[in-house]
Amino acid sequence: MRLPTLLLALCLALPVQAKPARGPIVINNDRGGNVLAMLQRRAQLERSGRPVEIRGYCRSACTMLITMRNACLAPNATVGFHAPRIEGTNFIPPIVDQIMAATYRGGIKRKWDSEWRQSLNMVRISAKQYVALDPQTRLCRR
Repeated sequence: MRLPTLLLALCLALPVQAKPARGPIVINNDRGGNVLAMLQRRAQLERSGRPVEIRGYCRSACTMLITMRNACLAPNATVGFHAPRIEGTNFIPPIVDQIMAATYRGGIKRKWDSEWRQSLNMVRISAKQYVALDPQTRLCRR
């Protein structure tokens, strides 16, 4: 009688193999944050194999996610760029802008290199403007 109870307890203790989620990962109204943490997040999202939808506003370090091969940008999204800086200061640390630039392409990278990486004010553009500067960007269907 103890053996069946033990087997039942053992079966209940084993981890259940969960089905992998198949739907999109939605990033909505993301203010950005730490560039190195966002670089790690980008790698995790790319490895997930799931579609990533960027919706609402995507500012600062969040913009590093738009060029992922599995990402799309919502047609009504707003994208914001500004100089990376140490929180609470106007100090622009070296190299951080180059890390961000490595995730950009086309006209977005040119604008970043020539203007936005030095801007202490948020420069906002629409998804339509973003795609005009980087035509490789995929717009989300819905």
